[in-house]
Amino acid sequence: MSMPTVAIVGRPNVGKSSLFNRFLRRPLAVVHERPGITRDRNYAVCDWNGVNFRMVDTGGIIPNAEEEMDRSIFDQTEFALNEADLILFLVDAKTGIDSADRAIANRLTRAKRNCVLVANKSDSDREEVEIYEFMALGLGEAMPVSATVGRGVGDLLDVVVARLPAEEEKGSAKETAIRVAVVGRPNVGKSSFINKLTGQERLIVTPIAGTTRDAVDTSFEYDGQKYILIDTAGLRRRYKVQENVEFYTALRTSRAIDNCDVAIVLIDAVDKVTSQDQRILEEVISSRRPAVLVVNKWDLIEKDSYTADAFTLAIKDTLARYAYLPLIYISALSGQRVGKVLSIVKTIHVENHRRIPTSELNIFLQKAVARNHPPARQGKYIKFNYITQSEVAPPTFIIFINQPKLIEKTYISYIANQIRSEYGFQGVSFRLKFKRK
Repeated sequence: MSMPTVAIVGRPNVGKSSLFNRFLRRPLAVVHERPGITRDRNYAVCDWNGVNFRMVDTGGIIPNAEEEMDRSIFDQTEFALNEADLILFLVDAKTGIDSADRAIANRLTRAKRNCVLVANKSDSDREEVEIYEFMALGLGEAMPVSATVGRGVGDLLDVVVARLPAEEEKGSAKETAIRVAVVGRPNVGKSSFINKLTGQERLIVTPIAGTTRDAVDTSFEYDGQKYILIDTAGLRRRYKVQENVEFYTALRTSRAIDNCDVAIVLIDAVDKVTSQDQRILEEVISSRRPAVLVVNKWDLIEKDSYTADAFTLAIKDTLARYAYLPLIYISALSGQRVGKVLSIVKTIHVENHRRIPTSELNIFLQKAVARNHPPARQGKYIKFNYITQSEVAPPTFIIFINQPKLIEKTYISYIANQIRSEYGFQGVSFRLKFKRK
């Protein structure tokens, strides 16, 4: 199950960004008295009492007219209705109910969603007494909080954690299936790739970027292995508001990455590697998900016998940090090498769950240290005791030494490269920890 999402919705200037920052305990969102400052939507992982969830600030665009207000209300609530597991509907305890509050409340009531009504700016007992008027919205009693001073925020977080959906039991079918997130920037051919892979026109495909509205899980079997493909294309441009499309696409991609076993990162052969490709890849790796680089639209490139080698060198040069990721060239349109991608995915999935015996690892470590022992630092000699693998998916190795704080990043990279040279871990982002015995 993916990390649950909590969305903060409400009309402009009710304190959504302030509450967002208070939850995160750091000023990530821009806060200003002028309404509509939050133009670039913000989302981040929040933790409370050991429970992690994704918090989303859905601040609105400044309404210049009634029509713009309607659009802003619709965009915020529509996102919450489609994506969030829990909705925090913020109202202003100082100003009371207005028409925008009623419009949002009506939409939430009709949808029958998991929602908590929050009366922000309840800075004193006087404001708390006046919040009962919000019961007229039909969403129950409002919780009084003050995002500015922190009043009632802890109680609200307790309610949030209690109202989040419990993790579902995994059935046997899901346990055997490999969950694959197909990620990439708009219009690189994600839906076309899935359609060709499954042999069915199950997803709408058009040449217009941002056509796919909802993330769709597609289950099928290939060469005896069950897969669940997650299409992560962005939200349809209902109002052609570019910043909304980019935000929703990024959030949906992030959720899909959280929920996958292996990520297929699609790159457009015509455009080569863009900065947006690199950002998506960085998110996959920072989430410790295995990945394969798939260059799509290879049929559109004029080729000779050296073209693939030249492309590979150029990509590897741009993505030097990710040299361990497999690279394959395909055409989702013609089906060229599309099946081969799943063979690579299966191999990577096995590698990600690979466990190496401790005895074998310690023989490896002795040889690696003998070849290149770290120099003494601050007059202290670094002694290696032993290594063990503590986890899989991602593989995690713990090396016990006498002075873990003296190990430099260059030596950590050396050990990591030696592990990859000895054991492969193709496409896998493993962890390496140094601890005191």
